[in-house]
Formats: sequence, C-alpha cells, structure tokens
Amino acid sequence: MPNGLVVARVEAGGIAAEMEIAPGDKVMAVDGQEIKDIIDFQYLTADEVFTLLIEKADGEVWEIDIEKDPEEFLGLEVEKVSAGGLKFCTNNCVFCFVAQMPEGMRRTLYDKDDDYRLSLSQGSFITLSNLSEAEFQRILDLHLSPLYISVHAWDPAARVKLMQNKRSGELADQIRRLAEAGISMHTQIVLVPGYNDGEVLAETVARLGGFYPQVQSIAVVPVGLTKFREQLTDLRSFDSFEARTLLEHAHKWQEEFYRETGRRLVYFADEFYVLAGQDFPGVETYDGFPQLENGVGMAAKFQAEIAEGWDSLPTSISPRIVHLITGVSAGNFFLGLKQKLEKRVQGLSLLIHPICNDFFGSTVTVAGLLTAQDIAAQTGDLKGQEFLLPDIMLKSDERIFLDEHNVEWLEQQVNGKAVIVENNGQIFLETLIRHG
Repeated sequence: MPNGLVVARVEAGGIAAEMEIAPGDKVMAVDGQEIKDIIDFQYLTADEVFTLLIEKADGEVWEIDIEKDPEEFLGLEVEKVSAGGLKFCTNNCVFCFVAQMPEGMRRTLYDKDDDYRLSLSQGSFITLSNLSEAEFQRILDLHLSPLYISVHAWDPAARVKLMQNKRSGELADQIRRLAEAGISMHTQIVLVPGYNDGEVLAETVARLGGFYPQVQSIAVVPVGLTKFREQLTDLRSFDSFEARTLLEHAHKWQEEFYRETGRRLVYFADEFYVLAGQDFPGVETYDGFPQLENGVGMAAKFQAEIAEGWDSLPTSISPRIVHLITGVSAGNFFLGLKQKLEKRVQGLSLLIHPICNDFFGSTVTVAGLLTAQDIAAQTGDLKGQEFLLPDIMLKSDERIFLDEHNVEWLEQQVNGKAVIVENNGQIFLETLIRHG
C-alpha cells in the first residue's frame, strides 16, 4: 500500500467536503492506481467518473465513487507534493539566495527545492538539472505545461560556471525537447555582473526568443545580495550606468520581438528601472504580466490601477492619518503619490515609511523581503493610528513575516493597527478611503 498524500485543507461546500473527507485523511489511489505525487492526483482525478480510495485518520479505508463535471475540482489540498517529499536542488549557484540567509527564519525558507511538480502546480522556477531521464520523459508524456524554468545563461560554460553543476550545461537540448513536445515555458534570467550579462545575455535572450511560441516569456531580474555572504563567491550589484545601458538593449530587443511575434517577450524587473532612474514603462510593455510574481511589471500595473481608480476618489474625507510601510525601492514612487493624493483628497494625511533592510543588508530594497523587526525599529510610535502593510511581506497563508514575527507582534511594537492590503492600485485607494 503506498504512503498516499495527506489532505491539508478541504474547501467548504466542495465535493471532498460532501464526501466527508477531512484534513489528516490520506488519498491513496484512484481507480486502483496508487497516488505517488500531486501529478498522479491531478491527472487521475481529471476524469468525470472515478473511485477514490481514502484512508481516514483513524485507519479506516473508504472507497468513494465520484461523479463530477469535467472542469470541476474535488476541493481539497494536500500537504506535500509527493509522499517522498520534494526534489531538492543539486546546484551550488554562486548567487543562491538561500545560501545568504541568516539563521532564525521560517524553516521552509531554507528548503532549496527544485521540483518540476511545484513548477507545474505553483509556478516555482526550476533548473531542470536534477531530472532523471524517466522524470523528463514523464513531463513529455503527460504534457506537463506550463513550466517555469531558471535559464540564467544559454552558453553551457557560462551556465555551469554560474550554477556549479556540470549537468546544467545540458539546457539547450532540454529546451529543444520541451519545445518539440509543445510544452509552454516561462523563463527567467538572474543577471550577475561579469557572469551572464553583456554578450552572454544577448545570446540567451535571442536563443530563448527563437523558441516562441513555446517560450512564452523571458524575465531578467537582478542578482539579490545580502550582507550574509561570508565565504561565498565575491559578487556585486549593478550600478545605475549599467542599468541604463541594459534597458537600452532591452528596448531594442522588445521592439524586435514585437515586430516578429506581436509580443515584446523579454521583460525586465522593476528594480532595473529604479536603479536607472527611469520611469516605469506602460502596461502594454508586459503583454498581460506573465511574470508578475517575479517582480516584473508590478509597478506599471499598480500605476495603471491607480489611474483607473483616481476619478472615483472623493474630494474630501474626515481628517485622519494613515501610514504606509514600503521598501526603499518603492519609496520615491509613494512619496510622489502622497503629494498627489493629499491634494486630491482633502483631510487625508498619508505618511510614507520607506524601511531600510538592516536584516538582509541595504542592497536588498524590495518590500517583499522586509522583516517585522526592521519595520518596528524604524517606524516608531504610531499612537494607535493605522498602518498599511502590503500582503507580499507576509506568508501567503499566515500573517507571519520572514523573521517569524507575526502582525500582532508588530502592532504591539509600533502601537498601531495593521491593515493588510493587496498589491493592487485600486484596492490601495479604496483601502485609504474605507478605513479610518
């Protein structure tokens, strides 16, 4: 009997709830075929009629006959991607962010997963360098698509140097096989000065673009460096001149791809525009934001949403003060927005707190990597007033920061009331007006 997949959550009103499946139960088999991982589960439960074998928490085994519509889901989530756990990374990348993290953070943040099943189900980026031939063939046979792939460099020598793994040099053949099988791919390049920029980057972008439409997007993001790099490879960040030069090339590549495909195809992280001192491009540059979670196009989308909701703002409200917690990279944007908002909405006082990341180091400037302790140390006493926290600072399913402190702890430290807000411009404006 297989180990099965443990049920973590059951959606109220869903099929699983109606069948009295509960958290802690195990999904063992579908139509007699054992469930080894989430791919088996998703594939075998896609049918309209099947028999589910469930082992209850008390050891009792149930056989449940399921009938559902083709697009209907069972309404349950499992704890792990497989009974055997995750596939972990076999690389030793010179820029690995996990290797530069201090102790005392959430345990799962230290897991160097590189699992194709998470790429399919959650959009996690994988390198393909740890796949056996059987696993690769499974991806092709089941047409597991789309996949999110960390490319970094097309040139085999450059990729091996970056990732410290000889198998990483097999990428070109892997991309070709995936493309020939019709697998859609979203790709990313973590750009490291002196390693994969310049001509190496130009080749990587051109080669990936040549696989359109199977390659649906190419994101270029800057290397993230923390202050915890003792005994690690000496790396540096990009400077403003390099960022401006890079974006000049970016515009040319985007124009060429647009002429050839109708899409700009290659997109650059918001941090490059901040570093270059340039305005963010319009939303049309991002072709529907295929890599928004990668920090690519967030600012442009937010600006467009602000513009869309602007005319619905009242001209005045009862006097009140609202604080906004953000990262250094977004600080100037919000300081400019503050002036416009206070002129538009009489009675609103918006105070911006761009928090320096002392925890990871000043080179880390994005809001999503801020910790509760840095916010507490730099915000001061808010005298019971509201402060807005972008939800990207918190764990997706809990009100917990990277440093394990929760929102309630932060509220006590700053003497304020937290309001969690989505990274959406219209919702941000509505939150400013609605709360108070």
